[in-house]
Amino acid sequence: MSPDKPSPYRLPRFRWGQSRLGRLILLLNLAGLLVLVIGALVLNEFRQGLIDNRKESLMAQAETMGEIIAVVATAGDPAPYLEPQNAVLVLGRFIPGEQRARLFDAAGHPIVDSYAVSETVDVRPLPPLAEEHASETASNKGAREKDYETALAAEVQQALAGENVASVRYNEKGQKVVSVSVPLRRVKAILGVLTIEAGDVDTIVAAQRWAMLPFILVALGTSIFSSLLLYWLVSRPIHRLSAAADSVRLQKSRAMSLPDLEARKDEIGILARSLESMTDALSRRMDEIDRFAADVSHEIKNPLTSIRSALETLSLVKDESAKARLMAVINQDVRRADRLITDISNASRLDAELSRDVPKPVDVGALLDDIVSLYQHMPEGSGATVSLTRTVTPASSRVQGREGPLGQVFRNVIDNARSFSQPDGEVRVVLGHSDDDAARPLCLTVEDDGPGIPAENLETIFQRFYTSRPKGTDFGRNSGLGLSISRQIVEAHGGRIWAENRLDEDGKIVGARFTIALPNVYH
Repeated sequence: MSPDKPSPYRLPRFRWGQSRLGRLILLLNLAGLLVLVIGALVLNEFRQGLIDNRKESLMAQAETMGEIIAVVATAGDPAPYLEPQNAVLVLGRFIPGEQRARLFDAAGHPIVDSYAVSETVDVRPLPPLAEEHASETASNKGAREKDYETALAAEVQQALAGENVASVRYNEKGQKVVSVSVPLRRVKAILGVLTIEAGDVDTIVAAQRWAMLPFILVALGTSIFSSLLLYWLVSRPIHRLSAAADSVRLQKSRAMSLPDLEARKDEIGILARSLESMTDALSRRMDEIDRFAADVSHEIKNPLTSIRSALETLSLVKDESAKARLMAVINQDVRRADRLITDISNASRLDAELSRDVPKPVDVGALLDDIVSLYQHMPEGSGATVSLTRTVTPASSRVQGREGPLGQVFRNVIDNARSFSQPDGEVRVVLGHSDDDAARPLCLTVEDDGPGIPAENLETIFQRFYTSRPKGTDFGRNSGLGLSISRQIVEAHGGRIWAENRLDEDGKIVGARFTIALPNVYH
């Protein structure tokens, strides 16, 4: 058996690395997820960077304004304190409208709020609220303001301890803000705390969410594309293969052919080629069954016709010797029909038996010993003797196959050789290796000393119901199926069987030789 071909007794193992469709499905399904993961990581890092930059810019702004306020908005010497009037001027000049700045004195009490000194206030009427909603809103608002005041007081106290504080928290309206608090120093004294809040964090977050939209669209497009591609490459071809298989099943066609799918190099192409090979094999098998049925019908008619003719003649014949000859013909035709039906039954069951019987190691040498010993113990005068010669060791005479069918092959070939030999002749069986073949298969040769085989019939004798025999041999002793069955069994085991004539030094035929070559997987 060639090492490049998979064993016919074992299904090929699935390997993920060799699956083109498997790799394609994996990559396509990971592509959309990878886009989302990369986008989320990049945007989260970018958003955190924006918030950190916002903290740094507000801290620098607060430190600069704190230095200005400490110079222009303080009074008292040697006990300096903050003057709210001057601080208001500084806050009103340097604080943008979207920011909120507040001053706290050294005790942590608020003294200036930039919202209180704004020049314009946008006033809009609110829609009336139901009483239940109004109480619930007031409760939520009170809780938010309490949390806000607590967080702000903690931040101010931390700044009064001499630390610069930067944080992200929620204000009394529930909005996320970036807040920085810096202590106001005059020489070594801490006069108060300047707190600046920027309420554009939600705007930044919303902008980043919108920035995620391209990644989401790309991921969605990748998923849609992968789905369509999988449909086009996998689902649609499988539907086509299913439809083609249904067409064969419904007998609209005897074979299936999808050239565009068979040319593919992936699993779909393998499946299409396998299905085409299967349907071709089934079509050939059906053709063989049709021919076999026709041949069986023709072969069975011959003995039945002969029996009917003999029976019709028997009632007209008065001579006892003629009646005896007719009865002999009838008996011979009955035995012929019985042998024919038996061989036909064996041939029809052969495929099922080969498919059910699991191949296993078979010792051909031991099997031949048993078969040849049966012939050697037959009574004298029952036919040619059989001898066995082995040129291989028992360890190298094993093949992977089925013992029953192989024994049937050996018996058919030996019986065929004995039928062409003289009663006192000899059939020689030799088991060895072929030196002409690099694979060195296990070879069995069966030689006889009979009349040989016409050159034009060396291949014809393996056809079904071929019964042409030389003059002098009994007609009807063979059904013509033995050699045909033998070739079918040998080929099912991956081997070959052929016939040739034995020649003497003058080129004269002195007998026939049958050779059976079986792959020796244990060699």
